[in-house]
Amino acid sequence: MGNTYNVSQSENREEPRWLPPGESPAISSVMFTAGVLGNLIALALLVRRWRGDSGRSAGRGNSISLFHVLVTELVLTDLLGTCLISPVVLASYAQNRTLVALGPDRRVCTYFAFSMTFFSLATMLMLFAMALERYLAIGHPYFYQRRVTRRSGLAVLPTIYIVSLLFCSLPLLEHWKYAQYSPGTWCFIGHKQTTYLRLYATLLLLLIIAVLACNFSVIVNLIHMHRRGRRSRCGPSLGSSHRRAERVSMAEETDHLILLAIMTITFAVCSLPFTIFAYMNENSSRKEKWDLLALRFLSVNSIIDPWVFAILRPPVLRLMRSVLCCRDSLRTQEATQTSCSTQSNASKQIDL
Repeated sequence: MGNTYNVSQSENREEPRWLPPGESPAISSVMFTAGVLGNLIALALLVRRWRGDSGRSAGRGNSISLFHVLVTELVLTDLLGTCLISPVVLASYAQNRTLVALGPDRRVCTYFAFSMTFFSLATMLMLFAMALERYLAIGHPYFYQRRVTRRSGLAVLPTIYIVSLLFCSLPLLEHWKYAQYSPGTWCFIGHKQTTYLRLYATLLLLLIIAVLACNFSVIVNLIHMHRRGRRSRCGPSLGSSHRRAERVSMAEETDHLILLAIMTITFAVCSLPFTIFAYMNENSSRKEKWDLLALRFLSVNSIIDPWVFAILRPPVLRLMRSVLCCRDSLRTQEATQTSCSTQSNASKQIDL
């Protein structure tokens, strides 16, 4: 313990304790305001949707409600992360001190870095849970209806928090120190912790690949459902209510896929600079300013997610769905009419 304290004390002398002149809190203030406002709007929209769907959820099952449970947990995670991290940066600007100088024994720096790693990993795990839920609902409907319930969705959030807490606590258990980055308002995993830094970046990358794989599987299954529905139009009539319910289900699943795909692409883009930063040399990273870029991109993701949900309202999703599927729908209708007329002519000739 004595050696650790001496090293920490000597390194604290080398680290700057005052912010460079000319640093402005404008960007951090805008990010904090946008994050809180976006998450509150998203929560209000979710509550409104829950109230609107409460009377119709009994007839449709619990798949859509479970997806909305996971979306709500994602928004709550982003809101909690924004409220716990951004005020520290604003306090640093208000006192014109770096994070190392805000508290004794680098506690503020450690708190900030741990919170950044924790909420970034929790957000990615939430996206993976949403993608896995869609994969099971579309690809394995019988298993989904029997085993996956709304209670399992409520248990996802504490499970993800426990996993993230255990993984992000490894540097604290090893008595590692987080590094302070320029201009002194950021702390994160340092390049001296090369093994843990690359392990963390690799875990985020694997989760992104898993989410993309689940989304791709959902796309393939939706295409198969669409083709089955096209063939059923030429078969015996199953009633207008059955076909209408099938079209509504396809539309809702496509809307969920669009929303999840955009959130996944957003996180992938925000995590790419951090992945590059993790595998770069420390000197080249500082020279090219990848450290500040990576940390800002990671923090931007929790701001963009709620605005994506707030902007992509059902009318906007219907418009996107019509733009994406209109050409395919026209081709499908022409092919369906042609195949159906061919089958009807053949059946008439057989009857004659």
